[in-house]
Amino acid sequence: MSDWPAPVEILNPDGASDIVLLCEHASNFIPVEYAGLGLGADDLQRHIAWDPGAAEVTRRLSAVLDAPAFLGTFSRLLIDLNRPLGTPGSIVTRSEATDIPGNLVLDPGAIQRQTERIFTPFHAAVTACLDARQGRPTRLVSIHSFTPVYLGVTRPWQGGVLFGEAKAFGEALVARLMAQGLNVGANVPYQTDRAEDYAVPIHGDDRGLPAVLIEIRNDLIADDQGVAAWTAALRAALISAALSRPEGDPETTG
Repeated sequence: MSDWPAPVEILNPDGASDIVLLCEHASNFIPVEYAGLGLGADDLQRHIAWDPGAAEVTRRLSAVLDAPAFLGTFSRLLIDLNRPLGTPGSIVTRSEATDIPGNLVLDPGAIQRQTERIFTPFHAAVTACLDARQGRPTRLVSIHSFTPVYLGVTRPWQGGVLFGEAKAFGEALVARLMAQGLNVGANVPYQTDRAEDYAVPIHGDDRGLPAVLIEIRNDLIADDQGVAAWTAALRAALISAALSRPEGDPETTG
């Protein structure tokens, strides 16, 4: 297991920002012993294996906001950090239109191993951070990216802000990003769902923390210029939305 990295990369743990950043799909890394789960190198570069560009945006946001950040270090194909354990999305056998041969037959021991070595320690680190911030204003922001075309359907949005109970915070972010000329929607291209999502409902809503998941179209953050532009846009929107404290926003102290 010499090529197994630590299950979470933590940036700026003592950051002064009210925002805590997550990037669950930051990496497409799969240990050699898994033989790429039977996929070719090209497939492992696609969105099915990770969220291209999301890690770079998260790293820069952590720096410019002075915010703690937690990045996953394994491919989502081994086990998805933003899916509840035991659900079909946790360890997928098919992603979009691609079968994942290495996941078609998994014994309970293999599932337990991936859970204990990847999923559990990542979320334990996030939980420890949020526990330590009790009494301190906190907003949770998870950074993701999405493919421009999914199952042959073109997605018109440049980005989306997904939220459950943090409607005021989520809608404030959408408004501020749209004011910058971006085509951004609320709860697109997906919606948060407790049965299919983890970070927003578990680390955010259940604690009473404003929590959102930000989706960026991955072709817009495929190079340094795009990453820099989205970092600047999100920094401005996050700071403005956090300062506004819209009426009806839940408490932010955990």
